[in-house]
Amino acid sequence: MTKKIKVKTTVVEMDGDEMTRIMWRMVKDKLLFPYLDMDMDYYDLHIKHRDDTDDQVTIDAARAIQKYGVGIKCATITPNEDRVREYALKKTWKSPNGTIRAMLDGTVFRKPILVNNIRPGVSAWKKPITIGRHAYGDVYDNFEMRIPGAGKLEVVFTPDGGKPQSSLVKEFPAAGIVQINHNLEASILSFAKACFTYALSEKIDVWFSTKDTISKKYDAGFRDIFDREFSQNWKDAFAQAGIEYFFTLIDDAVARIMKTEGGMLWALKNYDGDVMSDMIASASGSLAMMTSVLVSPYGWFEYEAAHGTVQKHYYKHLKGEETSSNSMALIFAWTGGLRKRGELDGTPAVVQFANRVEEAALETIEDGVMTGDLLLLAEKRPANRKVNTEGFIDAVAERLKKKLHE
Repeated sequence: MTKKIKVKTTVVEMDGDEMTRIMWRMVKDKLLFPYLDMDMDYYDLHIKHRDDTDDQVTIDAARAIQKYGVGIKCATITPNEDRVREYALKKTWKSPNGTIRAMLDGTVFRKPILVNNIRPGVSAWKKPITIGRHAYGDVYDNFEMRIPGAGKLEVVFTPDGGKPQSSLVKEFPAAGIVQINHNLEASILSFAKACFTYALSEKIDVWFSTKDTISKKYDAGFRDIFDREFSQNWKDAFAQAGIEYFFTLIDDAVARIMKTEGGMLWALKNYDGDVMSDMIASASGSLAMMTSVLVSPYGWFEYEAAHGTVQKHYYKHLKGEETSSNSMALIFAWTGGLRKRGELDGTPAVVQFANRVEEAALETIEDGVMTGDLLLLAEKRPANRKVNTEGFIDAVAERLKKKLHE
């Protein structure tokens, strides 16, 4: 028995829901536990447990990341009314991702996982497009209200020690709905700094886009902070590195991104980044073919599988039917978190192990062994074969075993 690699500092683990929860356990049992000696601070973010604890477990998980520095998260359910009925929940709880991100602040960087035998759905793309997604505010921490009938809606802001200031939002002629978003200048500034830092380290251009022609205070506020920060602190460094920053309208950016070869950091507000990162990942093969890390300005990191809980496959699994679910994002959440843990701890063996797991996963797909979502997109080769959910993880485990004994 090979001596296990010691992970020096505790890792925060956040378990999830449905099919991803099942794959999460497989990844740990087959790829990690046989080789690693690690202490984990475990938080069960299953939807029912969040409900039972009035979502306190999500808050506790975020605090644990603040304590230990690195968290690794499975995919979780954000409940709607259907989910409330399905799981007999007390209420439609907020997104656990939104809760965690609000406590950690920072920027989510998402990048497609590319393999040689799957070409992007957009033929022009030759290099990965990284999404820099602001991780605070917007619709994830908004105010919503149903307007029961005709009437006046106002907002009131009361400065500390000052007089209330009211503004008319809308004269409602009949019933309706309202949503109010907010943000903080300090958070937007840290978002800008994180994007410029990342781009400079990777030597790639930064595109930033909002809808400032319509949103003349909120979206334009983001634009102004980015412009000011870049001109004051980053312009010369970018010029020396041969890279550029520019702002454009989001509709213009969407049109242009389809014709570029890729290779840039596309910085976006919270909701915009959520949607566009899914587009980039899907066009690169699958929503499961994407890495995601929240980088906080306070030195905290949260790695996650940035896709859904694979609900349809979970229902098939409960019926005893075979599934072929893609676990790549789950695997890369663990490897990303372990690599960062090793870097922070100064333990190169942990970093090397994380690299070996990723190599094993990528080579498995490139050798033609893959789940059903990728088989439909991969180059047609005689060696291609579809495997089930566990079969793919087993194939990665077998290749990893050989790599570690080379």
